[in-house]
Amino acid sequence: MATHLNPRQRLAALQRYAALSGEDFTGQNLASVRTSQLRFTRCSFTTADLRHAGLDGCSFKFCDLSGADLRGASLRGAHFAGCDLRGADLRGADLTHADLGRVATGRPPYGLTDVTGACLKGAILRDVRPDDVVGWPSAVDLVV
Repeated sequence: MATHLNPRQRLAALQRYAALSGEDFTGQNLASVRTSQLRFTRCSFTTADLRHAGLDGCSFKFCDLSGADLRGASLRGAHFAGCDLRGADLRGADLTHADLGRVATGRPPYGLTDVTGACLKGAILRDVRPDDVVGWPSAVDLVV
């Protein structure tokens, strides 16, 4: 008899570097989930609760994290390429050594990561590498 895992348990059970494509986690409660450097492609986390999630080293390519609650999440060394983070709540999130960039899909401005309206108040942005990111705040905005 197979045991049905909820989305949080399923993500936590995946092996290191496992790849997920086209998964829909829209509005899911994934608070405090711990993952092993998973690779997400075209996955939706729209309005998902990812508070205090451990997403260190995860790779997100063409993923929709718009409106996601990432307060206090650990995203150390995470990679975001061509992702939608508009309106995401990243207050207190740790983005140390994270890469935010684009995917080479042809001529720019295609494949850019968008953080327009994302809340970065209190986020740890040590050595973050934003490259061609739409809506990335200026240094002055980050101090406030």
